[in-house]
Amino acid sequence: MFDIFSSPDAWIALLTLTFLEIVLGIDNIIFISIAAGKLKKKDRKKATNIGLVLAMLLRIVLLFGITWLTKMKKPFLVFNESWVTGGISWQALILFAGGLFLLYKSTREIHEKIEDRGHDEREVKKSRSSSLMNAIVQITVINIVFSFDSILTAIGMTNGISPNPTDALVLMITAVVISVLIMMLFANPVGEFVNRHPSIQVLGLSFLILIGFMLIAESAHLSHLIVFGNEVGAIPKGYLYFAIAFSLMVEFLNLRMQKNAEEKKGHTLEEH
Repeated sequence: MFDIFSSPDAWIALLTLTFLEIVLGIDNIIFISIAAGKLKKKDRKKATNIGLVLAMLLRIVLLFGITWLTKMKKPFLVFNESWVTGGISWQALILFAGGLFLLYKSTREIHEKIEDRGHDEREVKKSRSSSLMNAIVQITVINIVFSFDSILTAIGMTNGISPNPTDALVLMITAVVISVLIMMLFANPVGEFVNRHPSIQVLGLSFLILIGFMLIAESAHLSHLIVFGNEVGAIPKGYLYFAIAFSLMVEFLNLRMQKNAEEKKGHTLEEH
């Protein structure tokens, strides 16, 4: 079962996926803390931890469900027209729908982050409760909404890593558990860092656009789609890893240069 961890590709996928799960989970932490905002101080931490554990369990359950659905590879609809041929299976349909969902969700989230800041926070604040049980129910609902992009990202990152579907599932569950533990231990510092540097979150959402497109291409490849004599091929994961690694490297260099410039400005002001 754990043979997957002997593969370098699996470790790269695990690190990348854990990072994306944490970035996607920041909103989850923010909304959980807002939902628990009216509770007594002693209950807030309890509600937040329960919320994060529920998020982890929900994602694992949904991972099992969606992974089971993606095993249904037999086409239920075959078409053979003069310009297009292929066969649609449940696996291809789920990946296609998941890709469209990621494209929609990430574009909408980027819009809200830049053009309409605080939209989701306002919605959560409207319905937050002063009762611990009601707050936990609301947190559970928030987790269900926020679980889909996380799960589809996990499937997109691990699809095709190993011929054994169990290996990919182990990798996805490991990434989810690690990311939730990191958020439980370092929720405040991680949340503050991302809030201080919103470009990190926008970058993470941009990666979702890449993964969404990759899922759509993968669904066409699995359907053996041939359009005007050209078969849709699979996109190698290495391209995705390179794009993510290069973008992160540029962003962290930018953050470092910004920090150095601020320190230099501070020293100049002190001298004067």
